[in-house]
Amino acid sequence: MDVPKPIPPAGKKLTGRAFYESIGSPKMILAPMVDQSEFAWRILTRSFITPQTSKTLLAYTPMFHGRLFTETAKFRNHHFQPIKAGLDCAPSLGSIPLGDLYLDGNPTIDRPLFVQFCANSPDDLLQAAEYVQPFCDAVDLNLGCPQGIAKKGHYGAFLQEDWDLIYKLINKLHLHLHVPVTAKMRILETKEETLEYAKMILSAGASIITVHGRRRDQKGHQTGLADWSVIRYLREKLPPETVIFANGNILRHEDIQKCLDETNADGVMSAEGNLHDPTIFAEPPAVGEEGREYWRGRDGKGGYRMDAVFRRYMDIMHRHVLGQDPPERRPLYIPSDPVSEPPLTADEDSRSLTEGEPPAKRPKYSNTKTTSPNLLAMQPHLFHLLRPLVAKHTDIRDVLARSRGGDMAAFETVLSMVEAAVKDGLVDYNQDPDKYDEPLNSEQISSEHEKAEDESSVAALKACKRPWWICQPYVRPLPKEALEKGSLTMGKKGRKQLEKASVDLLSVRNGMSEREKVDRRDGMPREEMPKESQVCG
Repeated sequence: MDVPKPIPPAGKKLTGRAFYESIGSPKMILAPMVDQSEFAWRILTRSFITPQTSKTLLAYTPMFHGRLFTETAKFRNHHFQPIKAGLDCAPSLGSIPLGDLYLDGNPTIDRPLFVQFCANSPDDLLQAAEYVQPFCDAVDLNLGCPQGIAKKGHYGAFLQEDWDLIYKLINKLHLHLHVPVTAKMRILETKEETLEYAKMILSAGASIITVHGRRRDQKGHQTGLADWSVIRYLREKLPPETVIFANGNILRHEDIQKCLDETNADGVMSAEGNLHDPTIFAEPPAVGEEGREYWRGRDGKGGYRMDAVFRRYMDIMHRHVLGQDPPERRPLYIPSDPVSEPPLTADEDSRSLTEGEPPAKRPKYSNTKTTSPNLLAMQPHLFHLLRPLVAKHTDIRDVLARSRGGDMAAFETVLSMVEAAVKDGLVDYNQDPDKYDEPLNSEQISSEHEKAEDESSVAALKACKRPWWICQPYVRPLPKEALEKGSLTMGKKGRKQLEKASVDLLSVRNGMSEREKVDRRDGMPREEMPKESQVCG
């Protein structure tokens, strides 16, 4: 590999462990996700962390395409909104008045923050990074995206055979940015190859490496379990001052400490686990201190209520994104409330929208158009968050499917229906809790006990299972289970349909997402970017 001669970095900056400690030594990391780790979702996730421990959570932006980010101000302003005036040109460090700061990277509410790019041109990457460096703590290079579009565009995990290019990409930022550069990678075929790969990335100037314990081919029904032992191997073989984040297998809060213990990593990153449960990083309240947002069953298992999390999300949209006070809201229902006039049930609330009107005059949903990355992400976020609830209440699913980014009245309607549905669930649980206990039968217990950890997801399903109104992870079937069911022996069309079903919650959002439609309408087709919600790396 032809290594360029080093030149002094621009300005004085902390790197490596000194940098990590300067941002609070975060142990919990919210992953970069395409169009889904945007400002409002980051703030929602941060809202469950106490102010005293806020520095223990680091968040990443969605992955941005380096070249597209540099080409037009329109693309930048559609996806990254750190100042009210927009990013028409790269701002100078220290030249931005505090009053001009807007959402992304706002030092009062959205730090620490890393901005992630995919790229295959050092010059494009540096130019893109120069736009964002005043608004973040570090710039991250995506070396983990395994999607076919990354192969076509030659970025993400499909750079891992081109070590010379990777070195130049990282080193360019290391030498010329005022903030550190970090990288997110996948493991290679062997531990030894992965170690040499990590050493190269670090030698180029990466201050932190995030290691996803899956290979490039592990995606869709082939995802399987992440291999924490490889991350542990890197921890043992790399110098102790190396900062390592572990990624993979984080479905619930308990997995965070388990991963830290098994890998000895400095921090743990959650991606899909956070999409389904944005409270994943929060410590559960003590018994007796649940309040109205947290529910705990008679078996001691619990979680945050979907209506409570949805309500917080809506209030963040009103307050931060739209700059207005949220609507006045009644306290969330809990079974110990005094008996009064009951609110509408979910079914009654749905019927009340159209009752007495002929089909032609039923209320139409707003055609409000928006380019806000926060407003456009609402519907896909809510399908992830409400997955078990809308599987049971298909009327809520249908109303949500018709709700469009920017139409806050439509989403307020969905929230009202969700609150009514959760109330019904709480009342039903109090009346007959036995129906919510779903132990494995004796045959399943015997069968699953004989299987290795990487052959069965039943234990994970059992550990993660909560009533349908509680936030909970989506547990993917493991490859051997998919094979047994025939999922991996289907034809190409069948496999695509099955893979889509595992990502698109109830297959109610076919075709392009709202984000993709808006970008295409404004002359910015996204053929070079992965689909919305895909976890890249």
